[in-house]
Amino acid sequence: MTQKNDTESGAVILFVISAVQFLTPFMLSAVGVALPSIGREFSASAVQLGLVETVYILAFSLFLLPAGRMGDIYGRKRIFIIGILVFTMGTIMVSMAFTIKSFILFRFFQGSGGAMISGTSVAILSSVFPPEKRGRAMGIIVGCTYLGLSLGPVLSGFMVTHLGWRWIFYLGVLIELFCLALTLLKLKGEWAEARGERYDRIGALLYCVSLFCLIYGTLNQKNGGGYHLLTASGGAGLVLFFLYEYRCSSPILDVNLILHNRVFALSNLATLINYAASFGIAFFFSLYLQVIRGFSPQMAGMILIIQPVVQTILSPVFGRLSDTISPPGLATAGMVVCVSGLGVASQVHAATPIPVIMGMLALMGLGFSLFASPNTTTIMGSVTPRQYGVASSFLATMRTLGMLSCMTVITLTFHYYMGDQPVNDQTRDAFLNSMHVSMVTFCCLCIVGVFFSLGRLKQKTKTI
Repeated sequence: MTQKNDTESGAVILFVISAVQFLTPFMLSAVGVALPSIGREFSASAVQLGLVETVYILAFSLFLLPAGRMGDIYGRKRIFIIGILVFTMGTIMVSMAFTIKSFILFRFFQGSGGAMISGTSVAILSSVFPPEKRGRAMGIIVGCTYLGLSLGPVLSGFMVTHLGWRWIFYLGVLIELFCLALTLLKLKGEWAEARGERYDRIGALLYCVSLFCLIYGTLNQKNGGGYHLLTASGGAGLVLFFLYEYRCSSPILDVNLILHNRVFALSNLATLINYAASFGIAFFFSLYLQVIRGFSPQMAGMILIIQPVVQTILSPVFGRLSDTISPPGLATAGMVVCVSGLGVASQVHAATPIPVIMGMLALMGLGFSLFASPNTTTIMGSVTPRQYGVASSFLATMRTLGMLSCMTVITLTFHYYMGDQPVNDQTRDAFLNSMHVSMVTFCCLCIVGVFFSLGRLKQKTKTI
């Protein structure tokens, strides 16, 4: 194949991956703005509204590693297409939800399809683009991810205000069908560097069951009894999973990457901590702006769009910059900026001026864009092509586990301060207490993450 054809093929693949990467964050941010309306229709409690987002992220966490390894062995394009199909079916089911419990269940199914998309997309991109061009490509897809986050609140606010929250999912189905057609028609070739190796079914089952028990048990700690045992069993199961994977000849997770590749290990730990510390901003401030400050969903969406718009604009810039400047250094600087933004968020009260909140969102956008693309480039540059699927899915797992940890902290905080009460004018003080405690916790966590991120600066990233 000529260099021109290689360039054209790479551009087509980048366009397809970027289009699909838009989908999953769009569904996350769009639903965030709609939560108050969904809560009113289904008479849902604050805890149940938290679960709407939590189970979506939980499904990602459960299936990312298994999906990434399946892509390495059976073909990343195949798993990628199956993921779009499952995601589309899940969106259709959510649009027809009739109770808050069915809504939560269908969100889990939708999230499992998103896991297959995210677990293979970065790996496909890393297979196509050489190291010297990878940072720019990563910046573009991260920018498209944040474009989904940007348009989600705006379109959701408009639809919730004028059409109803179900239109979010009607629109989502149309976008997903377009992406499916685009993938089938334009995504040529297949990538499976580990083809012929055995798929670790025992490890996949042990991982999924253990993580589910750990998270489900933790979310229900207030009920005591068997849930304490469930949490302990989940933790023990994950320890057993790591021991089993260490001995397995064809694992879904190469434990040696964590034990012997410091850049890979610390970069993923930084991902986990940064997302755990920062993800709650959109969730809390969607409720804060609508319930505490009385803004309409559309106006709340217009304010919340500030953070992802900054990320959309700057991510490609910092992605390109990471091709020439130390990616770990840029990512660490991004975490420092996020600490500053979280510090401002922790001081927000019922009468905080809106320009202060807008400035905080812009600061968080700057921090995230400075962190995400260089951090992804660092991780994918520290492994061999044969490990792209595992590295991509592990990175996405750390990202979603961070989000899940964030929502778990929020759910537990709601349990303590609000019980099963809804978020409304009568519970505004309890809600503000929950938000304040959570934001202080997240700020402290992000400070710890900065020190872990600094640890990888002592060793240069190995570029494959």
